[in-house]
Amino acid sequence: MKKTAVIDVVGLSESVISAEYTPFLYAYIQRKQIQKIQPPFPAVTTTSQSVYLTGKSPSEHGIVGNGWYDKTDSEVKFWKQSNPLVGAEKIWEAAKKKDSNFTCAKMFWWYNMYSSADYSVTPRPQYHSDGVKAPDCYSYPSTLRDELQAKLGTFPLFNFWGPNANIKSTQWIADASIYVDEKYDPTLNLIYLPHLDYCLQKFGVDLPAIAKELKEIDQVLEELITYFEAKNAEIILLSEYGINNVHTPIHLNRVLREAGKIAIREEQGLELLDPGASEAFAVSDHQIAHIYCKNPSEIRAIFEKVPGIAKILSGKELEDYQIAHERCGDLVLVADSDKWFTYYYWLDDAKAPDFARCVDIFKKPGYDPVEMFMDPKNPFIKLRAAYKLARKLLGFRYRMDVIPLDASLVKGSHGSPFCDEAYYPVFISSQNIDKQIPPTQVYQYIWETIFPY
Repeated sequence: MKKTAVIDVVGLSESVISAEYTPFLYAYIQRKQIQKIQPPFPAVTTTSQSVYLTGKSPSEHGIVGNGWYDKTDSEVKFWKQSNPLVGAEKIWEAAKKKDSNFTCAKMFWWYNMYSSADYSVTPRPQYHSDGVKAPDCYSYPSTLRDELQAKLGTFPLFNFWGPNANIKSTQWIADASIYVDEKYDPTLNLIYLPHLDYCLQKFGVDLPAIAKELKEIDQVLEELITYFEAKNAEIILLSEYGINNVHTPIHLNRVLREAGKIAIREEQGLELLDPGASEAFAVSDHQIAHIYCKNPSEIRAIFEKVPGIAKILSGKELEDYQIAHERCGDLVLVADSDKWFTYYYWLDDAKAPDFARCVDIFKKPGYDPVEMFMDPKNPFIKLRAAYKLARKLLGFRYRMDVIPLDASLVKGSHGSPFCDEAYYPVFISSQNIDKQIPPTQVYQYIWETIFPY
């Protein structure tokens, strides 16, 4: 067996690699091999990772997106963390069968709770009865969480996602990964670095605008690669997707609402989507959306009239794109490369649900990249946030409702497999691969790195 580190640099594509902005990475690639990965479908975090770690398509492992509609609970569920949701054998499970001495550390890759990996750490806030969300993480073994936070400080959850997302969370993950590697020396170390995800969705591929973030991730990569090279480990750098520029949000649920297909429940003057009572609704996830409906042909006809939709998949088309699964929508929509799908369903911002203006990834019935912004139209928004934080520190109830409802702020997105090749995910290693890599083949290249003979 060969000790291997797989470093997932989220959002990395050839479009953001340069001698000027990522000098270490640029020089590193000159002595390695870089290949493009054909984008998984959909090219989103949890699907891509599940494809890479199982070698199977979503139709087999069941991860059809970052979230989906649970038809039993009649609820939209996003960002679940239980590893048994991935319905296929993982690479570390197969490796243990081949060699019982094999061990794996899974550092912040998704579906990391109750995993069969030997060591794991993942974000897991504390949710208190008074509504407070406190930063924390989950680990196996459980004592590892306490060791890491004693050494590195509390996991910086509010720098992992939201308006304050920055290099602190990625640096913490990198430092924790080195700590785990030094303590346990796993055969395979899977490391997730999310830093580029934030700036690319906020600003798009505008290198001068994201120069600071590019240099920050370059420095973290230099630290990690220098460490693992000293350990004589094989190193694979890869990404789940590249991010391309977008300029237009499409509000699918508003289209369905105006067609009379969505059911709404009003509570205290605010509107909540009632998916179980709806004839049709969209679960939007970046540039793809699952449409759950009672009459697919009727709903397809509605969306065929909506500009900005590149593909509408149903029936055998879902099988052809290897996404047909019981969790999948009756229709799957793909946006044009310069557009993306919101979850918005209200027609009047005054009736938007209270969670719409908060960072609340579990309550929203779809992915919301606007959570990375504070409302730019409110000149006192930072003072408002400081006041809310003061209430929190004093032990009072508070709601950090500082997120805007302007989806046009988002300048970068992903998910569609039809993007330009400059935005394809990448695979950087010592292996001599002379063609584009199908996403399911990533598994095999990781396997051959661990077991070269």
